Amino acid sequence: MDSDLEAIRAKRMAELQASAGGAGGAPLAGPGGPGGPGGEDMAQKQAQEEETRRNIMSQILSPEARERLSRIALVRPERARSIEQLLMRMAQSGQLRGAVSEQQLIGVLDQVEAAERGGKGGSSEKTAGKITFSRKQRLDDSDDDFDL
Repeated sequence: MDSDLEAIRAKRMAELQASAGGAGGAPLAGPGGPGGPGGEDMAQKQAQEEETRRNIMSQILSPEARERLSRIALVRPERARSIEQLLMRMAQSGQLRGAVSEQQLIGVLDQVEAAERGGKGGSSEKTAGKITFSRKQRLDDSDDDFDL
């Protein structure tokens, strides 16, 4: 009975991993089930990578630039992650001298935005930083006028 239950669990885990795409085909948990040592190892590895990334960013960025990047991460996490990866590559290749200031970070953001707009082909006309408000038009209805 217990082996049947384990077989059903294993089959269900395989289905979930296949539907979610998994993490590069790696199992989400070890043979011990969802709370097994395999899942703990992966979570520990991700936490360690996240801590390393934070340490590198604290060395690369000034406090103001770090704050701006964290605000960007709240709105667009994928863009913030791509900026972090770009900054880490630049630091590893020696292109950065000293800490990146907020103004330098704004310049990098503008370059990335221009590259993204240029890469989309220009078929979608997008004005940078312009917000347009569309307000409902009120019809002038004479029935609303009360003639007393």
